[in-house]
Amino acid sequence: MRVMNGTLVCFHAHPDDEAIATGGVIAQAAASGRRVVLVLATRGELGEVPDGFLDSGETLTSRRVGEVARAAEVLGIARFEFLGYHDSGMAGLPENDAPGSFWSADVEEAAERLATILRDEDAQVLVVYDENGGYGHPDHIQVHRVGVRAAELAGTPRVYEATMNADAIARMMRERADDLAASGIELPDEVTDPEDIKIGVPEAMITTTVDVREFAGVKRAALAEHASQVSDAHFFLAMPPEVFREAFGMEWFIRRDAPPGLRESSLFDPE
Repeated sequence: MRVMNGTLVCFHAHPDDEAIATGGVIAQAAASGRRVVLVLATRGELGEVPDGFLDSGETLTSRRVGEVARAAEVLGIARFEFLGYHDSGMAGLPENDAPGSFWSADVEEAAERLATILRDEDAQVLVVYDENGGYGHPDHIQVHRVGVRAAELAGTPRVYEATMNADAIARMMRERADDLAASGIELPDEVTDPEDIKIGVPEAMITTTVDVREFAGVKRAALAEHASQVSDAHFFLAMPPEVFREAFGMEWFIRRDAPPGLRESSLFDPE
């Protein structure tokens, strides 16, 4: 395989976020011969699992570290690192402000930790989240803040904010209303009403739409490795593969400092 120039660093909040938000572009970049590095702010310590899910003596932290290691192998990630912060939990929980939580971390200090990795990798592209973290999770918002600052410190030339296309989701919900109703799949509250989508941004804000349908199977397989958070009954995996391909076969980004009117289909310039 010819090695392509330009390392992609994806910065995420918790294990499984990498597959959900950027699994397609990661697999696509790795398949093209690019080096891909995953950085996780936390180990997802506050994720929820059913009673009896974990083995005797096993912690959720160790389970999620193992899951992301396997998902990274599926996606073709060359290196993954943790910044060393603790999961902050959902918005409004007291854990948000607990000592050591990512939400309570000093942005400059956290950004320097990430910048060290960006410099070490000579990263060409960094992926973070949009300023609302996609849906308002404290750790996701902090990924945006820390990631943007880290790119400034390291001089990383291109930064993309991973997001969702709220208008495209609404269109799909309307077009597939009968199929979704017949499937019995339980969708998250944020996308149950096509007139009131609560994740992502309007289509006009999106600069970059990457078609990753070719890698939808890889993305789905990586998600399946995160079994503590994404069970077979979860709507991601409950969808038939062909429906998953259409629903999650596009990944959307906002390129920071993009020229007005930019519309592109890749995180990298043509080689």
